[in-house]
Amino acid sequence: MIRTDILAYMRTNKLAVVGTIGPNGPQGALVGVSVTDDFEIIFDTVRDSRKHRNLEINSRASVTFSGPDEQTLQFEGIAHAVSLDDPTDARWRETYYAAWPDGIARRNWPKISYWRITPHWLRYSDFARGPLIEEIDFEKER
Repeated sequence: MIRTDILAYMRTNKLAVVGTIGPNGPQGALVGVSVTDDFEIIFDTVRDSRKHRNLEINSRASVTFSGPDEQTLQFEGIAHAVSLDDPTDARWRETYYAAWPDGIARRNWPKISYWRITPHWLRYSDFARGPLIEEIDFEKER
């Protein structure tokens, strides 16, 4: 597989589980995601959610995409808050709205927040075809 195939896989899965580290250990939540050309994952949440509070304290995050069949993608990275108003963050908000047009209306929610997770490492697996496993270590490439 090449990177464009992995990126296409990520974009066909609009739902993923975001993992964060809470005060008592790991926590996961299914969220709607979008993906940039640089493999960054964007999602929205509310400021009183566990994942939001967790990411404010510890920015390490994981994301898991699942299916169809025996395909999966594991992703690890660092989360960054995305501003609601700063023009320099508009590209990430627009990426999210392209995948989730209803996100524009949620922007008016009083506690809405956006997060961007930059990739450090990912592994795509398709056990129905092999197993086929592709891994990218973004940290080694930097």
